[in-house]
Formats: sequence, structure tokens, C-alpha cells
Amino acid sequence: MTSNIGWHESKIMKADRHRLNGHKSYVLWFTGLPGSGKSTLAERMELELHQRYMHSYILDGDHLRHGLNQGLGFSAKDRTENIRRMGETAKLFVDAGIIVLAAAISPYRADRERLRSSFEEHEFIEIYVRCQLEECERRDPKGLYKKARAGEIKQFTGISAPYEPPLNPELIIDSDRLTIEESICVILDYLSDCGYL
Repeated sequence: MTSNIGWHESKIMKADRHRLNGHKSYVLWFTGLPGSGKSTLAERMELELHQRYMHSYILDGDHLRHGLNQGLGFSAKDRTENIRRMGETAKLFVDAGIIVLAAAISPYRADRERLRSSFEEHEFIEIYVRCQLEECERRDPKGLYKKARAGEIKQFTGISAPYEPPLNPELIIDSDRLTIEESICVILDYLSDCGYL
């Protein structure tokens, strides 16, 4: 399908953008059950990075479903396509020199591994926001677990659709044990120790 379509290389390289911005670009990919705290952590990290004069942008799975991915449902095939599109968007931002904070359930391990392999080494940082299902249900910020338990939502991750935890994420944040502040400190410490800040 794309055999007759070329890729036009920019005269401005990613390294040039890194020098201009004063920092590297990469993606922090927050994955976990609904209600585990992915978006909350991404929002706080964006604020932390902004206060350090670092260029960042949040790609939230819910937001993308209002536009770019609005035609997709929640079948396994559509979930895979949802994450593929989100990953391709993240790659463009990273190429532009932006730090991406991607928050999406991204339930399938194979999809996340495909994403990882599409980035350059050290550009994809998988953060597993681990939270017990019972705590996610207790939080239920959007009332979706209640609807899923009542049978009003089909194919709901954690209830009627699977979530495959990462095997080797760069970070695991136990959001049912750590405060938001403690979680952010763990992420910042990792980024600092690995030369991202």
C-alpha cells in the first residue's frame, strides 16, 4: 500500500531540535487499568516538566477517541489500531523534539512491544501504573466500572476484557500505595538517573 509513497527526510535533525530545546525527546507511556491514575500522573508530570522549561505534550487515549480515533470501537482489533495510531502520533512528536506523556490503557502486551520497537533505543519509557482492580473500582472516576458490572458496557478492560501487565517496564508505579507526589518523585528520579532531565 505504501510502496509508491516516499518519506521526505527533514533537513533539521532530531538532534538539532534537542539542542534547540535543551533536552532530549522521548515518550513516557503510562499503561494500566481504567482508574489506575494514568492520566492524573501524566498531567502532573507535564506540570513538572513545564516548570523545568521542558517541552512536553499529553496524548490521552480518551482525548484521541474524540478526534483521530473516534471511529474506533473496543474490539481487540480496534484497540490495537487505537494504540497504533496513538504510537504513530507520539513518534511524530518525539521527532519534533517534544517529550510525550501518553496515557492509555493499552491492554495488550504485543501492542506495547510493537510500539517500543518502533522507537529508537531509550525513546520509549513504559510506566506500568499498577493498581488493584478493587481500588480502581472504588475510585471509578467516570462511573464506568459500575456500568460495566451492570452489563451496560461491553468489553470493559479489567471486567469483561483482558489487561496484560507489562513484563519488563522501565517503571512500576503502585498507585494504590503511593501518593501522587511520591509517584512523581519516582518518575523524576528515574529520568534524572538515566540522563533524561
